[in-house]
Amino acid sequence: MAEVIKILCVDDERNVLKALVRLFAFEEGYEIFTAESGEEGLDILEEEKDIQLVVSDYRMPGMNGVDFLAKVCELYPDTVRMVLSGYADTAAVVEAINLGQIFKFIPKPWNDDELKATFGMALQHQTLQRQNVQLNAELQNKNRELEETNENLEKLVAQRTEAIEIRNRVLQIAQGVLDVLPVAVFGIDPEQMIVQCNDFARELFNCGGLGMLGSDRREVFPEEINQLLDRLATERTPRSDLKIHTQRYRAEARRLQETLSQGSVLVLIPE
Repeated sequence: MAEVIKILCVDDERNVLKALVRLFAFEEGYEIFTAESGEEGLDILEEEKDIQLVVSDYRMPGMNGVDFLAKVCELYPDTVRMVLSGYADTAAVVEAINLGQIFKFIPKPWNDDELKATFGMALQHQTLQRQNVQLNAELQNKNRELEETNENLEKLVAQRTEAIEIRNRVLQIAQGVLDVLPVAVFGIDPEQMIVQCNDFARELFNCGGLGMLGSDRREVFPEEINQLLDRLATERTPRSDLKIHTQRYRAEARRLQETLSQGSVLVLIPE
């Protein structure tokens, strides 16, 4: 259902008010309110909160049109305000514009078609202003949401950066602990690639270049060690005594069961 456009016409001459009512008598979507004084017009505005357009005569007894529209501007700033006057008084026009912030000054007598067109233009101007206010409010809300998102993102990045730094320090310490152990430790991923080893292990199997990391364990270890690791398929903790170079070792293998660290560990303990 289309919104009804409410217009308030204020003039101390009843003939003028009747003429304005007749102007919209056959127009759908308009509801015309009339008042013969500024005080009466303010009473109607207080009762009808959604009046969109206020048209007032300039010279009225008591509260004149300028004072009336200035009060309307103060109390109902969203209304569109216009002045009707039979006096071509430049000073009056300037005063009305400054105090009442009117949209247009319309001389009497008016042309009906031009007056309708002016009312339509004024209401369209009001609609655009309202849409602009709404868009600005939506833009401000979006900007606030974006700022909150950026703040949360910055906090999340800072938290994750801190977590990564802590993890890196833990890894460095863990590697340092591994390197000082008097045993050879190897980490092997599910694809049987050697992905971790300590200093003892590097010295034991010197593969040159980047070392054994990234190599298939079957290409690095002797057959005895590979057979020991193959036994993980059927045994929980396979063990074996073997000799590498001239040193005897006790070899033990364990399977890693954690989701993020699947694979196996091989430890060679010198005897």
